[in-house]
Amino acid sequence: MAESTAGIESLGDLKGKRVLVRSDLNVPLDGTTITDDGRIRASVPTIRQLSEAGARVVVTAHLGRPKGEPDPQYSLEPVSARLSELLGRPVAFATDTVGASASETVAGLQDGDVALLENVRFNDGETSKDDEVRGAFADQLAQLADAFVSDGFGVVHRKQASVYDVALRLPSAMGGLVAAEVDVLRRLTEEPERPYVVVLGGSKVSDKLGVIDNLIDKADKLLIGGGMVFTFLKAQGHEVGKSLLEADQLDTCTRYLREAADRGVEIVLPTDVVVDTAFPSDDREPQPSVVPASEIPADALGLDIGPESAAAFAAALADARTVFWNGPMGVFETDAFAGGTRAVAEALTKVDGLSVVGGGDSAAAVRQLGFDEAAFGHISTGGGASLEFLEGKELPGIAVLERG
Repeated sequence: MAESTAGIESLGDLKGKRVLVRSDLNVPLDGTTITDDGRIRASVPTIRQLSEAGARVVVTAHLGRPKGEPDPQYSLEPVSARLSELLGRPVAFATDTVGASASETVAGLQDGDVALLENVRFNDGETSKDDEVRGAFADQLAQLADAFVSDGFGVVHRKQASVYDVALRLPSAMGGLVAAEVDVLRRLTEEPERPYVVVLGGSKVSDKLGVIDNLIDKADKLLIGGGMVFTFLKAQGHEVGKSLLEADQLDTCTRYLREAADRGVEIVLPTDVVVDTAFPSDDREPQPSVVPASEIPADALGLDIGPESAAAFAAALADARTVFWNGPMGVFETDAFAGGTRAVAEALTKVDGLSVVGGGDSAAAVRQLGFDEAAFGHISTGGGASLEFLEGKELPGIAVLERG
């Protein structure tokens, strides 16, 4: 990838210009209540910068996975209200993306005003695999603006109309949030300061294959927890009871353990596990117990790394100068199984160097467990995009800007 991409300043004087901003406002909702506004807050600085420059700011974003047509449960209207609160100014809301409401809303903007278009994925052209269909929708979006700013890092790995095709049709620049993400991720892949520790969790080994493949010769230590660890434990010959297991990845895990040993990379697996006989549910009180990782009972499933392991993971992070963490250590949503994730998060706050929380569930865990986000070097807004970058893949939403 190129070393730099033009920022907002490359667009020149924006006073009076309509600027289409692709933000990532895909927040969790409970009905119409936003349960975690982290992505909205992360989007505010670029929107505010454009507004203060006198631009007429038109924000486009998605929420959830509607099927290419309007679906009220995925409306961005609640997001519009929260964005208005965070900006401290009204945000006009268009009830469609490229229709009459969008045209009227944009036409009514004055210099410095902000509007949010309805969910871009209510239009089948947004995610179409057909270049012509996607391009026709991008043409409609482009008619609403004089320039484009890409600031939704959580979607830059998608070749979608509002991410990729619009950038081909308008003068385009990278927003501050995306620029910061790319800068941090390059620091993780290009001569990271050592010791470099990668912490991986989450449910599946298969979700992290590319990252492990690309980082196993870059990291000094790999700490592995979460549901994915049980496939590693099984590969070592341990029984894992009813724990999550990807049997088709056993050979892969065996290969990783062998490669790490050959390269002098330390793979740290838990030595104890918090188990229960059932997954947490609303109609049952958790009954956690701690067992050695090599002695998981046949009727139990692992739901967190144990306290001994949590302490060992924290110790392994103590002297790190660079840390990337993606994936919780257990079912952190339930307090009985949140200890491992809490210990890793706490250890990251003490890192004397660059600590990166790789988006997705890890970022949600940091907020849910009550940590001060400022205590971390960087909290990514895009789990999938972060992982694909670290896998060495080209991200279409970044590549199109770098071609510009």
